[in-house]
Amino acid sequence: MTEVITWRGRVALRAAKTASWASQKAGRGKGSMIGGLIALKIDPTLMTQLGHGRRSVLVTGTNGKSTTTRMTAAALATMGEVATQADGANMDAGIVAALTAHRTAGLAAIEVDELHLPHVSDAMSPEAIVLLNLSRDQLDRVGEINMIERRLRTGLARHPDAVVVANCDDVLVTSAAYDSKNVVWVSAGSGWAVDSTSCPRSGEPIAWEDRTDEHGRTYRHWYSTGTDFERPTPTWWVDDENLYGPDGLVLPLKLTLPGKANRGNAAQAVAAAVALGAEPAAAVAAAASVDEVAGRYRTTQVGPHSVRMLLAKNPAGWQEALSMIDPTVDGLVIAVNGQVPDGEDLSWLWDVRFEHFEGVQVVASGERGTDLGVRLTYAGVDHTLVKDPVHAIASCPPGRVEVLANYTAFRDLNRALETS
Repeated sequence: MTEVITWRGRVALRAAKTASWASQKAGRGKGSMIGGLIALKIDPTLMTQLGHGRRSVLVTGTNGKSTTTRMTAAALATMGEVATQADGANMDAGIVAALTAHRTAGLAAIEVDELHLPHVSDAMSPEAIVLLNLSRDQLDRVGEINMIERRLRTGLARHPDAVVVANCDDVLVTSAAYDSKNVVWVSAGSGWAVDSTSCPRSGEPIAWEDRTDEHGRTYRHWYSTGTDFERPTPTWWVDDENLYGPDGLVLPLKLTLPGKANRGNAAQAVAAAVALGAEPAAAVAAAASVDEVAGRYRTTQVGPHSVRMLLAKNPAGWQEALSMIDPTVDGLVIAVNGQVPDGEDLSWLWDVRFEHFEGVQVVASGERGTDLGVRLTYAGVDHTLVKDPVHAIASCPPGRVEVLANYTAFRDLNRALETS
């Protein structure tokens, strides 16, 4: 890869390196974020310069960005060195830090916040853009979901040559990608349809019905009752055993990570890598090998407890994560904070179904454990309240414990376990 950095860009990179070194020396972390922030202050065009000459895949959506990006990076690595984020930092400073850390990589798999995708695409001119799903998130930061869909649609229109790998089971994602010239449709599933009751193009209701495709597979078809807009036919899809692709491709797909959503994530990651030239079987094997994403899904021993960590950040993510809970575990700790990165409004707790934990010892935890406890009470879930997540784990019977936490609760618990 031939990199072209201006004199100002070189000054910015040197300043970023110094800031990162100082942050590490001060014990304030790796320093990549502060380095990226300072670099962009000095040269706002640095992302464009660092992205020049790379074959890039950008990954966005409300849920599954980090996991899909990690799978995409693994699949692309079958072709060469890949620049990617290790920690899910998906805004400008984190992206610049990732590109800076992998200056020689000719490939890139970059996670991008939904709000940032249009201008990041403008800066990096990606070869492929992966659209996973769109659902309600932090209204105080992100805004209404239909506004996000319109922004994505406008941003994609500026990059007609990019391959758009889009989840056709998600109404809002399909609308964002529908007018693009080069779309690879993937049936990646959509377990949350609450935010897709009306057509984003006409405002009329979306209708759903069961259909059978030419392969005998039953699927949920959706269509707008107000305009010519319906679920496209996918080129890639998954079932419980295999990944199916173009020209009759069938590959066994046995993931290390749990859950149906991750099978859909893997399908989109492989489709993106193949669009860039990866060999399908090698891409599947690489994506399937991913076993941990920034601490998510990992299992760690905490005294007499084998603890598995799960992260969820919004109603759709919580519903999916709850479906991954093993009903035979000895304890379940649900930890909820309400800090700015989480969204301070926790009314979304009432959109999540907590009603299916009969027989599991549940502990409500986190700074907003009391709010969670009220929701669990109305759901008829017997539980105790222990606000400190470490103490909450200790209160469970010896054995296997699942921990499901939102963003800052997950982050803080990981730090506490690392230092304990």
